[in-house]
Amino acid sequence: MISFSRFKIFSVIAICLAGLLVLIPNLISDNTLESLPGWMQRTVNLGLDLRGGSLLQLQVDIRAVAKEHLANILSETRKNLRKQQIKYSSLKLRSNENQSCLEIVLLDASSSDTVRDIVKKVDKDLVVEVRDQKTVIATLAAQSILNRNNEIIEQSIEVVRRRIDSTGTKEPNIQRQGTDRIVVQLPGVNDPAEVRRLLGTMAKLSFQWVDESLQPVAEAKGSSVYLPAAPVGVVYLPEECSDGTVSYLPIKSEIIIQGDTLVDARASFDQNGRPVVSIKFNNVGRKQMEEASQNVHKRFAIVLDSKIISAPAFSEPIPNGNAQISGRFTVDEANELALLLRAGALPAPLKVVEESVVGPSLGADSISYGKNATSIAFIMIAIFMVLVYSYLGLLADIALVVNIILTFSGLSLLGATLTLPGIAGIALTIGMAVDANVLIFERIREEFHAGMRVLNAIDQGYKRALTAIFDSNLTTLIGAWILYYFGTGSVKGFAVTLALGVVISMFTALTLTQLLLVSIVKIKKPRTLPL
Repeated sequence: MISFSRFKIFSVIAICLAGLLVLIPNLISDNTLESLPGWMQRTVNLGLDLRGGSLLQLQVDIRAVAKEHLANILSETRKNLRKQQIKYSSLKLRSNENQSCLEIVLLDASSSDTVRDIVKKVDKDLVVEVRDQKTVIATLAAQSILNRNNEIIEQSIEVVRRRIDSTGTKEPNIQRQGTDRIVVQLPGVNDPAEVRRLLGTMAKLSFQWVDESLQPVAEAKGSSVYLPAAPVGVVYLPEECSDGTVSYLPIKSEIIIQGDTLVDARASFDQNGRPVVSIKFNNVGRKQMEEASQNVHKRFAIVLDSKIISAPAFSEPIPNGNAQISGRFTVDEANELALLLRAGALPAPLKVVEESVVGPSLGADSISYGKNATSIAFIMIAIFMVLVYSYLGLLADIALVVNIILTFSGLSLLGATLTLPGIAGIALTIGMAVDANVLIFERIREEFHAGMRVLNAIDQGYKRALTAIFDSNLTTLIGAWILYYFGTGSVKGFAVTLALGVVISMFTALTLTQLLLVSIVKIKKPRTLPL
């Protein structure tokens, strides 16, 4: 005999009511939604194809990072060769379409093995070979390049995500495409110019010494500037002057404080009320700042993306290692710079290779078509169930309505993004939700026609259908997991709605429908079933 404890009855009712409560914020206006408590403001977010918005395809300049990495290796190698007093006629980088390499041409062939060991110690991933006894060639190993490229792409995606999140854009979809591209979908953003500019800034920060033995080169108004040849280890970088002209300062390539040691950046004001950016470093950065600040009155440059923000001198040692970046900032510029620095530097330059805008009208059409398709599927299934199973089919239809409510409630709690494939997943789960009820009703029919009483037939029908229901839903969940694991973007959205709908359909079929059916049978006490 089937029996339900009060706890089980109240639990089923509570779950259904809770689902309805969570669904309500999706049905009210934005103004009303803002007046609700924070825990009730969770809604299903609409994806780009439903809400409209912008799509950006970014290309990561991986070769630039590889070239910079080899340049650092070159600089370190030069230092080590000088320490070992090894003479060479040439030390340079060579590049072709496929790869860059470090080339060292020695004056003495007998030192080639020593040089090979020196280069190897600089980077263990280098493949070093000696050609013509005097020429040492160092290239990065293929596996090392592949690993570095994957790290660069993943790091770029994370930085892009942090920057976009800081702008307040809800539920951006950011994913890798191919070997060197990132696709960014921004629902609700119809003017991507600001986001494009934000993503195009590398925010690569460093502190470097000014070479005070060389004179800066000032740009005269209305004329082009001629930069003299810089000695090895020095580069001329631009600094904007107060009169609108640009001055080029000789900056040493050696970095005294790395920007990646920065842990926080906030816009604030100095003692004169001018906007500045206050920055804090980690332990490594603080130590570097403390050591550098011992060089009182020595001038250094704060360099952001190869441009000098400010070039002050240390007026006194900085014991805590924290500092301020000052310049001719407006409040908005200071806030933006702080945002970029907090989000972190891009490991490689990004180039926008494709940009498109999806209008809200197209998204509205997609929503309308999705609603129509789902409504038609629901109505046809509901009519079929009533025609075939009479009032038992009506109970299945009630459970189907609850299934849809709980599915959208689950998507709201997960903060999921609903896309057009996601709507297809919901339409599919509507059919699968009644599939379990069909299996149960058919088993009940068999037991009843075999001579069992009504309640016994219902009891045995549910028990014997359980295995088939569990197996079929388990295989569907495995398929949904595979789609989610290997898929991207809207494919994952389809997998989430499918999996959520399957799990909820098992609850409604095995618990809610059974509770309703048994309650009616116990009240009406029918001797037969309309099966």
